[in-house]
Amino acid sequence: MSPGDVLFGAFALPFMGRALLVLLVLAVVAGIVGVLVNLRGLEFISDGLTHAVFPGLAIGLAVGGTAGLVPGAAIAALIGAVLLTLFVRAGVTSDAAVAVVLTATFSVGVIVVSRSDDYAGELEALLFGRVLTIAPEDVVPLLVVSLVAAVAVGATLKQQVFLAFDRQGSRAAGDRALLLDLVLNASIALVVVAGASTVGTLLVLALLIVPGASARLATVRLWRLFPIAAAVGAVSAWLGLAVGFGASVGAGVDLPAGSTVVAVFVVVYGVMLGVRLVRDRLAGRSPVVRASADSEPIGDRRVGAGAGEG
Repeated sequence: MSPGDVLFGAFALPFMGRALLVLLVLAVVAGIVGVLVNLRGLEFISDGLTHAVFPGLAIGLAVGGTAGLVPGAAIAALIGAVLLTLFVRAGVTSDAAVAVVLTATFSVGVIVVSRSDDYAGELEALLFGRVLTIAPEDVVPLLVVSLVAAVAVGATLKQQVFLAFDRQGSRAAGDRALLLDLVLNASIALVVVAGASTVGTLLVLALLIVPGASARLATVRLWRLFPIAAAVGAVSAWLGLAVGFGASVGAGVDLPAGSTVVAVFVVVYGVMLGVRLVRDRLAGRSPVVRASADSEPIGDRRVGAGAGEG
């Protein structure tokens, strides 16, 4: 099997084409949302939301079969997003709030799944995804969920970035922090819903975190982070599906598609990290792998004081 067949020809197959379409849209949206997650330091809250969708997936599967996965997960994720936002706003530490939501929701999901006849099979599908078995009728709901998240973040993007860098300044400018927090957490939740239906609840966090973190390695220009993260997500998703197909069909090595996609995300991050460290060393700078969002004022449109321009 030639490289061209693996990288391009494989996606002429209907199930591969559906997987590519859903993952490309999801990866682009997750990359954009993930930049805000990275700037706001919301990785742990995002982890909590990935587990909050689990009971929704389980209940949706039990009630409506595979057609109930997305509606059930969406309802559970949005409830989890609202609860987490209100807990944090009420003064509960984010770690404690996430721990409460994570343990409560995940236990409910396991209880629901355990009542089914095919407990092991259904649990595996929910945890590790079903990207290569997405039914044609499920494509549109997954795309709609992803695009709603993109529209919500896009409509509030400037306010979200301002809030990430200067919460007091954002409040003084008249922005409503609670509303912006709800919009961002709801967008994270919707990305998690689409991701949980493709790569599974255990691996969906990589779609949110890795592209944004990779973009931080590539540039310190604030508004370049978003297209770079989207590009990293899209290319990684495409390569991950192609590698999995090539290994399974060409080499006879059966690789789980969702896990392979996530592994490629991590490999791409590792390559970009290595390039960044070498570049910083050659330039005589101390390596700056991750800088806080408030390391430079938003007016400079840079992220991370002392980091090199990409």
